[in-house]
Amino acid sequence: MLSSAPFAHPISISISISFAPTIPNPVTIGVRLKHEALQLTHSLSSSTNQSVLTQEENNSGVYYDSLRVLEWDKLCDCVASFARTSLGREATKAKLWSLNQNYHESLRLLDETNAAVEMLKHGGCSLDFTGVDVLLVQSAIQRARRSSLVEGNEAMAVVSLLQYADALQHNLKLALKEDADWYRRFMPLTEVIMEFVINRSLVKLIQQIIDEDGSVKDSASPNLKRSRDQVRTLERRVYQLVDSLIRNERNDSSLMEVCNIEGRWCIKSSSDRMTSFKGLLLTSNSGVGSIVEPLPAVSLNDELQQARASVAKAEADALSMLATKMQNDLDDIELLLNRIIKLDVVNARATYGMSYGGSCPDLSPPRDGGSESKDSNNLSTYKRDWILYMPKAYHPLLLHKHKQNLWKARRESKKASEIAALEQARPVPVDFFIAQKTRVLVITGPNTGGKTICLKTIGLAVLMAKSGLHVLSSESVRIPWFDSVFADIGDEQSLTQSLSTFSGHLKQISEIQSQATCHSLVLLDEVGAGTNPLEGAALGMSLLESFAETGVLLTIATTHHGELKTLKYSNDAFENACMEFDEVNLKPTYKILWGVPGRSNAINIAERLGLSSIVVEKARELYGAASAEIDEIILDMEKLKQEYQELLDETQHHLMLSRDLYEKLLVARRKIMKHSAEQRFRKMRVISEAASKARSIIHKNVRQQRASATRAPLNIQKNTTDKESNHKKAINSGNTSSAANMKSSSAAVDVKQSPPIGKSKPPKVGDMVHILSLRKKGTVLKVDSFKEELLVQAGNLKLKLKLIDVET
Repeated sequence: MLSSAPFAHPISISISISFAPTIPNPVTIGVRLKHEALQLTHSLSSSTNQSVLTQEENNSGVYYDSLRVLEWDKLCDCVASFARTSLGREATKAKLWSLNQNYHESLRLLDETNAAVEMLKHGGCSLDFTGVDVLLVQSAIQRARRSSLVEGNEAMAVVSLLQYADALQHNLKLALKEDADWYRRFMPLTEVIMEFVINRSLVKLIQQIIDEDGSVKDSASPNLKRSRDQVRTLERRVYQLVDSLIRNERNDSSLMEVCNIEGRWCIKSSSDRMTSFKGLLLTSNSGVGSIVEPLPAVSLNDELQQARASVAKAEADALSMLATKMQNDLDDIELLLNRIIKLDVVNARATYGMSYGGSCPDLSPPRDGGSESKDSNNLSTYKRDWILYMPKAYHPLLLHKHKQNLWKARRESKKASEIAALEQARPVPVDFFIAQKTRVLVITGPNTGGKTICLKTIGLAVLMAKSGLHVLSSESVRIPWFDSVFADIGDEQSLTQSLSTFSGHLKQISEIQSQATCHSLVLLDEVGAGTNPLEGAALGMSLLESFAETGVLLTIATTHHGELKTLKYSNDAFENACMEFDEVNLKPTYKILWGVPGRSNAINIAERLGLSSIVVEKARELYGAASAEIDEIILDMEKLKQEYQELLDETQHHLMLSRDLYEKLLVARRKIMKHSAEQRFRKMRVISEAASKARSIIHKNVRQQRASATRAPLNIQKNTTDKESNHKKAINSGNTSSAANMKSSSAAVDVKQSPPIGKSKPPKVGDMVHILSLRKKGTVLKVDSFKEELLVQAGNLKLKLKLIDVET
């Protein structure tokens, strides 16, 4: 193989977003990470880079703080883990972290994700790029552009890329041939795949030159084959020579062996004894041994080195020729690589959504413009009444942690009972129903009741929908498009200690106010906390009213201040919700009660935990009778809300049963109507066949009757004519005797024409007779001797005939 000088290798940028409590400057870190993401995105797509730069100008420290407290970086890492290539993982994180999409771009990203989901369900068009080493392909492109030698493994990586793209395009064409509707269902990825440019002749050329292990084949060129044959011959000769010297050595030859030092065949001796052959001493260590190149082998070793140099040159020539051939297709290969990375990013989003049971959000457009989303018409009027509709929504990181725990338990072969217990510990989904008119939602409830998790769930769901990800909800969801999400949420990993102080809290909110727009989502945790309760409550009320008046699209705040609950009753833009608490078991249920303000549970909890009744009653007096009455009203409202929900669930259950019964009745009705139609058709067909047969018989009988009626007058006329002619002849001849004879002859003819009544008896009832006109036999049903008529049954026909029309 060619021992070439080292070349510059491709740089792989790895973005690891993590935040620790001791990091001094979150803004600087956020900008640095953003800059790295921009560099990677620029190497993959120049158009993406342009939009990211635009977003960079609009973002500041508070924006990155918001993403950090929402743990958006962790979600980006989770989604990126589903990518199949290293560059795909980096591009996924960079694209998700940028959050630079406008409304139409977000719709396009969702369309791409939906298309990838359809491809995964189809199964025939796999987007698994595990077999493609994109880093080696990128390195091959860079080497070829510099007119450097392309390594064999890099060339084979290009072959793998082209072959996979060819197979993907071929499978897509087969799917479209099977059902043309797949073209629409795979859009817009269909166009991306169908536009692949694949040079199959280049694949064939590389396979002719490079072996599967990345080495250059002997067949790459005649010079290479000839040089390698020479190397093999010389190696065999020099090895045999050195081996023969060892065997001919008078001293103990078992202490010697053949070895190869930098391509030269030598003798390695494990003792310091003198040998009978002369040679060049290469190394010598006392007590260890020495390495000697025998003089007879020196010329062969030199010749062998020259032959190896010829092999290296021939390999270099073959690889240089290959790099020259690749230069003509570098643009197509690089474009194909970028599209494969893009498909890998899309596939990561789709695989993540399918793995966690996500659903595609209906992304409603900005309020000041834009058309309704294409799926809006498919939503019921009930769902369109909400600005945010997310039933059974999960916090994605909690669900991810739950799945990791299950996977770890199964990997460690835990007991079935432990695994079942883990499965039961699934995170509790939360329902979010925020009406169109609502601008500020106030959520109250006890500590550790789930208020903060609710804020993070909504914030992450909005960011996921904007980035083209499916939202983790078991039902269809409707989410408004937000241009930015700002969050002031306290956590244990705050970048600076100032955020936990009241002044830092106010500073953060002030920056949010200055940057929030009419398309922003603002999430405030424990608004007005950290100072005197009365002042904090007043400040919280003023802040929330300010957000409602300045036109922020939606603000969601959690609080313990009871005064903030009253804003709903003076301003229609406000709405209340609270986290449900189980006072019997003294633990939160993590469910939201909508339209109901939370009530104080501290005194009741203290009483249930056994605190002195004197202390409890004194606390109630200090808390105030009015507050106690309000709590009782809130309690009644909660009970009413729960009863309403139970009745609603029961109604939905009965409605579902009614729909099932209605569907079954429709099916039964269709079956009955189908059976009735079939019976009517069969009856009409039988009647039609019988009528047709009857008409045929009647027409035949009529024709026969007309024919017989036509023949009878002709016979009578003929007889009359014959009589007159004979009579005239007799008169003209004057022969009286002849006239008499003719008369007697005529009488004889008349007797012959009349029926032989005296000789044959009329048939009786039950006799079989032959009907002359039909040429069929029939049974006599009735005889009328006076009229000389018969009633005859012939098959299905009853005929009234004269005696002369039948024969016995």
